Amino acid sequence: MLPNDEIVYLKGVGPSRAKVLASELDIHTVGDLLLYFPFRHIDRSQQSTIATLTEDCGYVVLRGTVSNMQTVSTGKYRERLTVDFSDGTGSIQLVWFQGTKWVREKLKPDVRYIIMGRPSVFNGQWQMTHPELEADTAVENSRQPFLPVYFTTEKMKSSGLGTRAMARLTETLVGCIAGIEENLPQEVIDRYHLLSRRSALIAIHYPESLAQLDAARTRLKFEELFFLQLDYQYAHTARQQHSEGRVFGHVGDIFNRFYNEKLPFPLTGAQKRVIREVREDMRSGHQMNRLLQGDVGSGKTLVALMCMLIALDNGSQACLMAPTEILATQHYNTFLRMLDGMGIGVELLIGSVRPADKKKMKARIASGETRIVIGTHALIEDNVQFADLGLVVIDEQHRFGVEQRSKLWSKSIPAPHVLVMTATPIPRTLAMTVYGDLDCSVIDELPPGRHPVRTYHRTEPRRPHVFHFLKQQIDAGRQVYIVYPLIHESEKLDLRDLEEGLAMVQSYFPRPQYQVSMVHGQLSAEEKAFEMQRFKEGKTHIMVATTVIEVGVDVPNATVMVIENAERFGLSQLHQLRGRVGRGADQAYCILMTKDNLGGISMERIRTMCSTTDGFQIAEADLRLRGPGDMQGLQQSGMLDLKLASIVDDEPLVSATRNEVHDILDADPTLSQYPTLQRHIAHSKNKMLWGKIS
Repeated sequence: MLPNDEIVYLKGVGPSRAKVLASELDIHTVGDLLLYFPFRHIDRSQQSTIATLTEDCGYVVLRGTVSNMQTVSTGKYRERLTVDFSDGTGSIQLVWFQGTKWVREKLKPDVRYIIMGRPSVFNGQWQMTHPELEADTAVENSRQPFLPVYFTTEKMKSSGLGTRAMARLTETLVGCIAGIEENLPQEVIDRYHLLSRRSALIAIHYPESLAQLDAARTRLKFEELFFLQLDYQYAHTARQQHSEGRVFGHVGDIFNRFYNEKLPFPLTGAQKRVIREVREDMRSGHQMNRLLQGDVGSGKTLVALMCMLIALDNGSQACLMAPTEILATQHYNTFLRMLDGMGIGVELLIGSVRPADKKKMKARIASGETRIVIGTHALIEDNVQFADLGLVVIDEQHRFGVEQRSKLWSKSIPAPHVLVMTATPIPRTLAMTVYGDLDCSVIDELPPGRHPVRTYHRTEPRRPHVFHFLKQQIDAGRQVYIVYPLIHESEKLDLRDLEEGLAMVQSYFPRPQYQVSMVHGQLSAEEKAFEMQRFKEGKTHIMVATTVIEVGVDVPNATVMVIENAERFGLSQLHQLRGRVGRGADQAYCILMTKDNLGGISMERIRTMCSTTDGFQIAEADLRLRGPGDMQGLQQSGMLDLKLASIVDDEPLVSATRNEVHDILDADPTLSQYPTLQRHIAHSKNKMLWGKIS
């Protein structure tokens, strides 16, 4: 069979199973099945017995016989099937809640079976729920030394496509597959002593040894990372060579006046370096496509404003798109304050602007009267037109879809320069891989006068001490955030919800001595703005909130951030929340409230937060704990949908593939000597890549 043959024609599939494979796993061809890798292998020489089972033994294989089959009704059209399974050393109960009819028809008391699954103890008895099972003779007849184990769904199992059935299909497939073409350059294969693609794809399912399995995994990881690097580096090279860019070669009166008269504090060395990098991009003749990373409070907004002033000095407009009205409004107020008296027209275009005012605003933008526009996704509406848009700044770009962002930079010809900002620091390895199409700048210094936030971990018995400390801070004229993960009580999660938390806080901090406000995502924009403004003006002492305050809140007088159920937040989110305090000259504090018995990963997150305020160290820890596919904003694109490779664990392969791709493109930018790679690029151009934003 050839890779493009439809899966329905593979022996053992047929029309009904083909539909299940398509709907459950997106497998349509035999090539798709070949790329559906097992998540582990069972060494047939390693057998477990019921007598040696332990609660942490994980996935096991047992051989024995069945008896005492019982079916119990659990509701309308529902039933539970239980079967006793014995292997001579003990017994375990097998349980099915679905597909019971198929199991009853399959099991025979005089046949030996092999079962595979994860045992557990229920009511003092060993139990295995929905195990994979197969007649022992069928397994023995297989000549493969290792049995592949595949992830399957309940719908697949009920259709006879459990992991053993999937193994039979792949065993059939590897015995008849043909036409597997090599896709890596031969010199790369030779240099790294990689298996051929055909050998690797067969061995990943049915290796002859553990060494061969390891070699197959290495080859396929290398392949994944190589083409990931190729997609982004090729796009980056092509953009640099072919993209037409506005030439902003003039730094004039607007920029210089702001720098000499309006600068709120001296720029850090990192801020100066980034501005130089942006300036070089904007006068190069190529379209700028730059990522600006900076920790919370590092001064990214000021850098963005000064870059926008360069665009104004060259006769163009600039805009900044933010993900929320709160953040857009904060940027607008900051720009108004910094540009006061300079005569620069700045507009705030958000959804809550009245239609009549919005119409007038759009007219001013279209005429060029408005030089700087700040807004949310309202900026990308079709009827928002610019006279001459020269620079687009996107804040927290992971919160916008690719299609949304593309609408913004298609509003001007030639396309505007693009600066994307993130306050979520990204480890260097991941940044160089994920953002292969963007040039990266990093602000790795905090402005002078900023004190690192002191972070402490506290559990429920210490709550009175925590609230006493909050009273001390409030009595000293400071303000406090208390953040909860939920708005309403959940029966499934043991969390303090926002409303219960508000009542508790108000009991500790009674009126009229203390004023408490509440903000969450279900409030209207006007209600949120009202409560935020009260807090900003110092009219309320404590803001009880959800993560709606993660970005876009800047109150220098707030010195304490209390995060309830901190174990429920990711490291990146905890770091963002902590960044809401420490914005003034006073010492700030972050208190992480958790339950007593934390799991290992939760405890590691808490320790990381308490040990460092360096966003890049936190991002490295986040990457280790969660992996890149779960990093905020990356999963939406699917661009890290790696089957085998890990950006974290396979860093040597990441570096090797990056260097190989760089050398290939450096010597042959059009890939004229690599027709296979050219075909890959042609296919990739049909996809919208997350990093390829211009």
